[in-house]
Amino acid sequence: MRAVLWAIAAAVVLASGCAQQDWIDRTLVTVDVTGTWHGTPGGPPVGNPNEFSLNLKQEGATVQGFLQQRAGTPSPPGPIGGPISGTVTGDVFRFQSTRGTITGELTVNGDEMSGMVLVGGSRPITLRRGDPSSSR
Repeated sequence: MRAVLWAIAAAVVLASGCAQQDWIDRTLVTVDVTGTWHGTPGGPPVGNPNEFSLNLKQEGATVQGFLQQRAGTPSPPGPIGGPISGTVTGDVFRFQSTRGTITGELTVNGDEMSGMVLVGGSRPITLRRGDPSSSR
């Protein structure tokens, strides 16, 4: 009987160790997105480029910031911008505007992040950290 109890106890300990690893993987933060990021949804500028600027501050896995449309004409109709909130898990930054007009999931690699934003449809975007005039 004791052998069976020890086997059950060992199984519970090992199973809880596996669950702990999943929890660690979900909360692991390997990048810092603090700073000002600039980019254009949909790839290279064509016509009205609708350049975006993200000003972000990260504390742990939580990110707060402000999105501003920098140029071009709004698409969809109306201004895009305002406060955003998000999270970082590993090297992935996910965000949503507080108005619900834009969401994104971007993979961070140093001073560049790329992925998809949902603003009037799903569009690819690459953002770079720093002054946009220094990269032109």
